[in-house]
Amino acid sequence: MNLKTPYPAVDIIIELIDRPDRPIILIERHYEPLGWAIPGGFMDYGETAETTARREAMEEVGLAVELVDLLGIYSDPSRDKRQHTVSLVYIATATGEPKAGDDAKNSAIVPVHQIPSNLCFDHDHILRDYLNYRHYGLRPRIG
Repeated sequence: MNLKTPYPAVDIIIELIDRPDRPIILIERHYEPLGWAIPGGFMDYGETAETTARREAMEEVGLAVELVDLLGIYSDPSRDKRQHTVSLVYIATATGEPKAGDDAKNSAIVPVHQIPSNLCFDHDHILRDYLNYRHYGLRPRIG
């Protein structure tokens, strides 16, 4: 029997609470697929999703984060062309200056009204859900 299972991942929408209007951080990916994305990565075996979120934030942007909420779970099999991934997306807060590291080639502080389109994976969709939640309190629809 050939058993295939999805890869669990975590993405973190990081709001910088020491700046006006709480901008977010995006990273430019160092590896394929190239482009801009929400910081995040794959869970390590034996690691909780919350630990993964904190670790990935530190590795990719050099900031300690406080997890505030779970925005949603994104599981569309086509969301990552490399393989089927399931991502838990957290909203977190941080202070300080992000510094790109690990899989991040660059980082950018982005005002929420200037979020670019054509982000990697399904991150455009995730950030639309985030903006609806942030501005109107609307949770992403299930299914």
